[in-house]
Amino acid sequence: MWRMKTSCWMTLVVNSLNNLKNAAVLAAFFVLALLAGCSSDLEIKKLSGRTMGTNWSVVIANPIAIYDQKEVKGEIETVLFEVNRQMSTYDPASEISRFNQFEDFNTWFPVSELFAATTARALRFSEISNGSFDPTVGPLVNLWGFGPGTSSEVLPSDDAIALAMSTVGFSAIDVRESDTVVGSAIQKKAERHLDLSAIAKGLGVDEVYALLVDLGYSNFLVEIGGEVRVKGDKDGSGWRVAVEKPVKEGRAVERLLSLKDMALATSGDYRNYREIEGVAYSHTIDPSTGRPVTHQLASVTVADSACAMADGWATTLLIMGPTRGYQLAVAKNLPAMFIERVGDDFVIRETPRFEQLFGGDI
Repeated sequence: MWRMKTSCWMTLVVNSLNNLKNAAVLAAFFVLALLAGCSSDLEIKKLSGRTMGTNWSVVIANPIAIYDQKEVKGEIETVLFEVNRQMSTYDPASEISRFNQFEDFNTWFPVSELFAATTARALRFSEISNGSFDPTVGPLVNLWGFGPGTSSEVLPSDDAIALAMSTVGFSAIDVRESDTVVGSAIQKKAERHLDLSAIAKGLGVDEVYALLVDLGYSNFLVEIGGEVRVKGDKDGSGWRVAVEKPVKEGRAVERLLSLKDMALATSGDYRNYREIEGVAYSHTIDPSTGRPVTHQLASVTVADSACAMADGWATTLLIMGPTRGYQLAVAKNLPAMFIERVGDDFVIRETPRFEQLFGGDI
């Protein structure tokens, strides 16, 4: 632990992710924690590391619980290691990779409770969106060069797309969550490859958040690859988070938000894309077409009480696009901000719930 002297404010910039490949979305905002306190000292603990192909960061303000900094970092890394052990498609020995290699249909495959609960959550997003969010879209993601160990310098053929689409469809996955009689398990009714990357970073944030609560901390920020969740309000000033302007070159702030006991996630098309024959193709794949989305929605930011939920909603709404996505967000009373490209400019559209929560922010 160390002490930071503040005169009027101190800005802490927490890195956002770079070009992280995943099967569904890329969270794409960075965090500015404005550590206010003009006449007082703030005790600040900062921890960071690598996970899920990106960076994780934790900032603890005015800690009450006293632990060795290395001890806390070790606890965090243990939590994140367990999430990866269960759900990393980049690890051939993970639970999800072993399930994807499992060839017995209609047979329960035992998994950890967290894995089963996360799969069930992903399937609920699929049902709500009528399949726009689909955790089995991995074969198409790989085909377009965005999956583990894949790349593509040519456009996939129509036949290749049709073949990949034949192995995509969330309704072929069943989940049995743990109860007092049987353990957690999932099964496939046909050939499917499950990928939970669209909500894995948000899930990791929530798991670290729960750990810090258990350790007794009450004012902190957790961030993984741009997905963030905060607890407390840091001496009444809140945690300031900057939503990034969705530009492919450089970095710029679109909007500053003040968070308290809330999570925020952004999905965008401007950090992870491929150029093939001079055309930029988004990593966000529409399961209904087997191709990258073509609408002009550049990013969606969603606030929620849990980061995995914000992460999943941001992915879902981005895939659905500026019209259907916005309509669903309003219908579900979600605090969401849509940034759409219109020529060389951006048009921002906020849901009523988002305006209610953040109307005073700049």
